Amino acid sequence: MKSSSAETVETVEIGELAGRYGLAGHVLRHWEAMGLLSPARRANGRRRYGPEDDARVALIVRAKEAGASLEQIRELVTAGDGARRREVLVRHRAELARRMERLRTSMEMIEHVLECPAEDFFECPEFQRMIAAGEKAGETTGGTAGGTAGAAPVSARPPGG
Repeated sequence: MKSSSAETVETVEIGELAGRYGLAGHVLRHWEAMGLLSPARRANGRRRYGPEDDARVALIVRAKEAGASLEQIRELVTAGDGARRREVLVRHRAELARRMERLRTSMEMIEHVLECPAEDFFECPEFQRMIAAGEKAGETTGGTAGGTAGAAPVSARPPGG
């Protein structure tokens, strides 16, 4: 009997692979439905994940941590060749740089507020200047044209104020 390399590759079931990354099994099934994963199946229909699937899950987790959407990740993994993947990454890097700049200015604002001598920082001229600068830079839109999940609008007025 001939032995193929596919038979000697160690595979794991969905729960084990998901557990390696602190994920629930349904997350991997969702990623499969989106075209991000394509595990092998046994005769009984159970999914089996090999080293390539493990690497793909690691990539997806890391990309999500960097702010990529599942659609962006799908574009990356289905790009077809290295040149197209690099194009996708160049676009994502530019978006990530914009987000990092917004985070940096938000951190500066928070640092100012925590050390602000004004009784109410909403009355502080420097705080008002920072807010105005953010509005001019488009930071109050909640993200970029591509959508940035989790970006909160900046407001110069407290709730109910």
